[in-house]
Amino acid sequence: MAKQFFQSNLVEIVETALSETGLHPNYLELEITESITMDVERSIKTLLELQRIGVKVSIDDFGTGYSSLNYLKRLPIDKLKIDQTFIRECPDDSNSNTLVRTIIIMAHLLKMKVIAEGVESEEQVSFLLGQGCKEAQGYFFSKPLPVSEFETNYLQKRLEK
Repeated sequence: MAKQFFQSNLVEIVETALSETGLHPNYLELEITESITMDVERSIKTLLELQRIGVKVSIDDFGTGYSSLNYLKRLPIDKLKIDQTFIRECPDDSNSNTLVRTIIIMAHLLKMKVIAEGVESEEQVSFLLGQGCKEAQGYFFSKPLPVSEFETNYLQKRLEK
């Protein structure tokens, strides 16, 4: 997405895609990496335009790139995705626990949602829930699936309820 993010017509492209598909902007979340935020002024302009049309934006792999708390406070971001390298050692490593806890608290104080990537165990889920992280993804929940298999699994689980 880095190359596309700095296209002058990115917002137009997104608006066209939304119009053609009929998708409401609230259901679209674009993921950017921290490296995109290096050009702060340009990033802010694009992010504000995306926010204006109702599209959500998250920073993927947070904590592994060029994090700057100054940039983070200035960027209109909806969600931080904590990189799996921090989650992998939770809850057994106190340093990882501290970093994850800090990211979650910081995100919440900045009015951002937070999602943990790479969750693989019930212990990690319990730890994250205890820290106030209510969203997670990883093999604990499911391996990556093709759309058709996801739809089948989703419909089957709804029928079981």
